[in-house]
Formats: sequence, C-alpha cells, structure tokens
Amino acid sequence: MGWLFSRLDVPMRLRGLHYAWVVAAVTFLALLVAASVRSAPGVIILPLQTEFGWDRASISLAVAVSIIAFGLGGPVGGTVVDRFGPRRALLSGIVLIAAGMFALLSLHEIWQLYALYGVVVGIGTGVVSQVTGAAIAHRWFRTQRGLVVGLFGAATSAGQLIFIPTMMALTVADGWRSGITLLAIASAVVFLPVILFVRDRPQDVGARAFGEAAVLSADEKAADARGTPLRVAIRTRDFWLLAGSFFVCGYTSNGLVGTHLIPHAIEHGFTPEAAASAVGLMGAMNIVGTTASGWISDRLDNRKLLGAYYGFRACSLLALPFILQVPQLMVFAVVYGLDWIATVPPTVNLTATIFGRASLGTLYGWIFFAHMLGAAIAAYAGGFFRDLLGDYHLMFVSAAIMGYVAVALVTRISAPREAVALTAVASY
Repeated sequence: MGWLFSRLDVPMRLRGLHYAWVVAAVTFLALLVAASVRSAPGVIILPLQTEFGWDRASISLAVAVSIIAFGLGGPVGGTVVDRFGPRRALLSGIVLIAAGMFALLSLHEIWQLYALYGVVVGIGTGVVSQVTGAAIAHRWFRTQRGLVVGLFGAATSAGQLIFIPTMMALTVADGWRSGITLLAIASAVVFLPVILFVRDRPQDVGARAFGEAAVLSADEKAADARGTPLRVAIRTRDFWLLAGSFFVCGYTSNGLVGTHLIPHAIEHGFTPEAAASAVGLMGAMNIVGTTASGWISDRLDNRKLLGAYYGFRACSLLALPFILQVPQLMVFAVVYGLDWIATVPPTVNLTATIFGRASLGTLYGWIFFAHMLGAAIAAYAGGFFRDLLGDYHLMFVSAAIMGYVAVALVTRISAPREAVALTAVASY
C-alpha cells in the first residue's frame, strides 16, 4: 500500500497542491455520506409506519437511540483521533455504517431498527462526524482552519442535497429498501479513498501543515501543545455554556427538523417530492451558510456569531407551523438552511481557543455529545407529541424558545483570553 500511496502523492505535489487539501477533500466525502445516512429517517418514517404498523413514537425512539449513539460516537471518535489518528477513526466508522445499513435491508422487527440503525449506525456516524473533521482541520491546517471546518459542516448539507431527493424518489418508486440500498453502497464505496489518501498528520507525507512556516515560533509550539483535561474543563463555566448552547443546536436542527420536517410537511398537504426538495434546498443554502461561517469565524467574535445564528434560527422555527404553501416552505428552507450547521465553526474555534488544540478531539467530542442529547430528546418528543396532539406545532414553538435561550447562553461565554486564564486557575 505504501508504494501506491507514494505514486499517488507525486502528481499532487507536481501540480503544487498541498496534500492537506487532498485529505480535506476525502474527509469531506466521508462526512457527506455519513450525514446522508443520518438524514435517512426523515424519508423512511412514513414507509416504515405503513409497512409494519409501528406508531410514530416507537420509530422516533429508534431515531433517538441512534442520535444518542451518534453523540457517544463523537467523544469515542475524538479519543481515537487523539490516540491513534484520524485515518483509523474514519475507517472504523465507515465499516460500522456500511455494515449497519446493509443489515437494515433485512429489517422485520422494531428491535432490529433499534440495534442496527440505533446503535451500530449511530456509533459509526458519530465517529465519522464533525468531531473527527475538526481534529483533521486542526492537524493539517495552520491557517484557514475555520474555513475548512465550515467546509466540513457543508458536507452535511451537500449530502442532503445529493442523496435525500434521490432517496425519496427511489422510496416512492420502489420502496424504502431501495433508498437504504443507495446509502449502503455509498457507505461502502467511500472506504476506498479514505484508505488510499487519508494520513494522520502532515509529517506522514513529508510535509508541514498548510500555512505553516518552516520554523514554528515559541507561541505556536505552545498553542499546539496546550490542552485541558476533561476533569478540568468540566469545572469551568465556559465548557457548560458551550455544551448547553450546542444542546439547543441539536434540539433545533437534526433532532427536530432533520427527523420530522418531511413527515410534518407531508401531513400539511405537501407532496413527498416537495418536502424532499425543501430539505435539499436547505442543504444547498447551508453549504453557503456554513462555508461563509467558517470564513467569518476566522475574523469576527465567535460569540456574537453564535448569538446571531441562534436568534435567526428561533425566528424561522416560530414561523414554521404557519407555512402552508410551497413558496413559503422554500423561503423557510432558505432562511433556516443558511444557519443550520453554521454554528459548528465558531463552536469548534471557541473550544480550541479556550481549552487548547491538543485536547480538541476529546473536549469537542463531549460538547458534541450534548448536541446529540438535545437532538435525541427532540427526535423522540417530536414523535410522542405528534401521536398525542396530532401535529408538531408545540415542538416547533418549543424549539424557537430554546433558540432564544441559546442566544442568552453564548453571550455569557468568556472572551478567549479571559477564558484561558480561568481554565489555568481551574487546573489547580
């Protein structure tokens, strides 16, 4: 394998392309496929309900289990990255995703949905997630880190844009197993570029991180080496403010909207194709929004950015129950989509700046788990209250309120220099 990697590496260098961008491109592809798998419940909830007679709450509980496992996969992946490198983390996650999705084609009992999509796929997608992506960005890039993290966030949206409309068309034409087959094959195929091209660190290909000078300053070396143990981080207010705001992010994004927007839209009279198109448009807008967020987060106060994102999200969710026409749904998709995953780059930057890059994988992994805990609660509560009340209106209003709470949380995060000092005090 080494000789093949060497031959593939030479043309890249001759063209003047830094190998960090090769690693970033393959990571983007892996995150894109994993995010598409995460979006599958929105397409298959109604077909599963029709075929097996399971109620909405039972299916939503399986999604909630998957989201919890997804959240736990974040710190697991972060720890694997910190100890063994991102290549092994990505490969192990992809194997779990592909195995779980292929096994899902033989689904007959509800417990199998919990075990396969809930646990196996959940952990796999948690490992192949923003946590691993953030660690790769901070290993391979000295400059443009926020932009790269934003691009990795955009992978989530690109996956929805590419796969969800296609998956919906296959599901409508030939059943939900056809849609799952598409994702299973994509999960298996992405294994090859990861094993061929991804390496753990620039030194593995005889390079330096992108934007890194030939000689590092003492400050740069200190910044690379600085980290905060989890036991110290959890004693600081900033850790809980970051985790609390990210809890809200999960509640208001993939937990509620990602799981229940398509069923909600269909029950409000929209066709399945229109609902899937809205999700695809959200993905397109989020590619723009998250990439721009990454670029801006390298330049502006990340706390103010987060406050603006959560505020706009809350306003759009408050309007969702009153949307009854296709043009209105598309306007929602544009407004909501622009900041769906835009919260990721500033949250990653604040975590790295406050607690140190050496512990980013582990600490952001647990902050990411808070995100997934909020998502799991919203996913199950959405199905439960839909069965109880007949619609999702209460859940969308609750999500809007939570968005305004997040605005209050992020504005209380310490300025980076003050936070570093407080973290140093907490370590004693």
